[in-house]
Amino acid sequence: MILWALIVGFSFFAIPSEGFATPKEVFAQEREKHQSIIIEVEGNPIEHKKYLETYHPFIDVIATYEKLFNGLALQGSPDQLEKMGTLDFVKSIHTVQTYQTNTMEKPIDSIEDLLKGSPEIVIPSELNNTIYTGEGITVGVVDTGIDYNHPDLQLNYAGGYDLVDLDEDPMETTETEGAPTNHGSHVAGIIAANGSLQGVAPSAEIRAYRALGPGGSGTSVQVIAAMEQAVKDGVDIINLSLGNSVNGPDYPTSVAVNRAADLGIAVVIANGNSGPNNWTVGAPATAANALAVGAFANSQTIPMLYDSLSDKKITMLPMQGSISWELSMDYELALGYEEDLDGKIALVQRGKIPFYELAKKAQEKGAIAVIIYNNEAGSFRGALAGREPLQIPVVSVSKEDGEWLVQYASEQKHPYIDTIYEKTKSGIAPFSSRGPVTVNWDIKPDILAPGTNILSTVPGGYMALQGTSMAAPHVVGVIALMKEAKPKWTNEQIYGALKTTAIPITDETGQLIEPIIQGMGKIDPKRAIETPTIIYNPSLSFGKINDYRKTETIKLTIENTSNQTKKYAFTNPRKQTGLSWNLPMPFEVEAGEKVEIPIDLSITSPQMEKGIHQGWLTLSSDNEKYHLPYLFINETADYPKATGFEFTLKSFSEDEFVYRLYLTDETRSVEVELYDPQTLIFDRTLFRMEDTQVGMNEGYIRKRDLGKPGRYLAIITVQLENGTYESYETEIVISPDL
Repeated sequence: MILWALIVGFSFFAIPSEGFATPKEVFAQEREKHQSIIIEVEGNPIEHKKYLETYHPFIDVIATYEKLFNGLALQGSPDQLEKMGTLDFVKSIHTVQTYQTNTMEKPIDSIEDLLKGSPEIVIPSELNNTIYTGEGITVGVVDTGIDYNHPDLQLNYAGGYDLVDLDEDPMETTETEGAPTNHGSHVAGIIAANGSLQGVAPSAEIRAYRALGPGGSGTSVQVIAAMEQAVKDGVDIINLSLGNSVNGPDYPTSVAVNRAADLGIAVVIANGNSGPNNWTVGAPATAANALAVGAFANSQTIPMLYDSLSDKKITMLPMQGSISWELSMDYELALGYEEDLDGKIALVQRGKIPFYELAKKAQEKGAIAVIIYNNEAGSFRGALAGREPLQIPVVSVSKEDGEWLVQYASEQKHPYIDTIYEKTKSGIAPFSSRGPVTVNWDIKPDILAPGTNILSTVPGGYMALQGTSMAAPHVVGVIALMKEAKPKWTNEQIYGALKTTAIPITDETGQLIEPIIQGMGKIDPKRAIETPTIIYNPSLSFGKINDYRKTETIKLTIENTSNQTKKYAFTNPRKQTGLSWNLPMPFEVEAGEKVEIPIDLSITSPQMEKGIHQGWLTLSSDNEKYHLPYLFINETADYPKATGFEFTLKSFSEDEFVYRLYLTDETRSVEVELYDPQTLIFDRTLFRMEDTQVGMNEGYIRKRDLGKPGRYLAIITVQLENGTYESYETEIVISPDL
């Protein structure tokens, strides 16, 4: 996952004139030069609005935000807006950036044509195994906007707002405005398409909130402002198929999600596409009071690279916008951009150059396909955006597999590699991000939903996409069904019912897959609506254990929704050294009643290995078995101690930079050192922080203190409270133009 780039834009049409301009025309021409910003403020936004209207009359206050965060949306000339940075109540400013016009893969205008070519495509309505349609429920989609002119979205579109341009037209970005988008339309179609394609809840109303602009970029502030507008508009559910790399529960977007939930809004969030490693879930999916959704993969036939001599198989992830990989014989691998790529598979590493440009260059040199391997551990999913669709398939592979291919190609005179096609078992999508959350150690995702080969609406037609972005709107649609079926149920009851009745996923040996991979399991709408039992908080996180011996207690709330008394009993888990459970004896719950029962876990820390410990408890009632995941961290684990590093020019400043870093543990100091990325020779220390805190840390550097411009490998070294050190690396660019 990536941190969203800063973006807010506002555009006006010029009014042509001849000869002398009238005052009205002069005003219109001046408006052309105006920009828009969103500022975060200390204190009361309403009072600050009055102040600006009195002392800065040439600044227009477009909107105020006070439910989920304190802020104002402003419009004015660059000179006027620059003065906002000097006001003592302004905490941060989010400003304009320029984007190049690009186009994406052309959609298919016929569902039938798509299904013929890809029989394994998943249609959203297939998840709805109920009689309900989401009638009377309003869903807010915080995303890239939607194509409300699409014939399958027109009927259920109910308005919205654009937090990028600050107007009431939340249309997707078009080619004339910058890099075009289709993500929000695809998400909206999964929820409530109502035409040739049917969504999960085809009668639900959709309100669109464009928080991500050209190329699908935006800031956390735009996302929070969009959520606030959705709350003001009275939506019942909010879908957030977006995120960043910060694994922490108190990142601003996560805090806003929790506040929205406190106001009675059901918030559903994509867990992220940075799997399969642990600790890859990012904000706002880390929010405690929202449903974070992982991706379930249906069985499908996928191409894999294969070397018969070493019996090596390599999984490839198709780039969004790429044609299908349909190679039927072996082809030679070529490293980088050799002079002659004719008929070869080009192997290149991910870097600063856009994926489209990497692939286009290889295509121009005659490559038959392109493999882009990661520059950091694990797999990744990418998208191709360019003026002309590419004619060759483009895929990504993990850093580890990419380095294996590099070595293979270097050692062989003619490094041919074959393509084989395998039928996969249904289960967890490999790209789906894993938990747990740092700091509070919550289990994420909460639940799974279909997330591969999902057919839905996009501007100009239809497209099959995959990602947890596609899984989350399935859950939103299901919640719309449940709100129609159970109008008196609270969001807590709905969440509890969805989790209680989820179907746990097992591996090839029949063992339950780890909780931090699947949460409670795969969603089942009918079971959730008809459940006789609701377990309100079935994911049991016992936190981080630092004492020699400690007992933690979690209060479990169980509701009997049936019309007769029900009996419940726990199955005693197998004994483990250092672990002792104290579970309730068999108990009864009267019809329509709910009870709170204690779950005690005693841990003797030295008797157990350090790290993540997780498993499942089983609660039985009649013929039903409910699997409750549990987790605790013994002393420490391999979670990142620092994440979400940002380094940018301070808004409206020409000589001061701001850096931000999220820390997940108590530290003595943090130091960022710069190295030459080619020779790895140390160059200089960029900055050092000693007064740090768990959560977001921020500081400033003057331009004169930056040193010489260039591209650097930044090593972030964290000294923990126990005196040990941990290091992480990333790349930063100090531009000579700054």
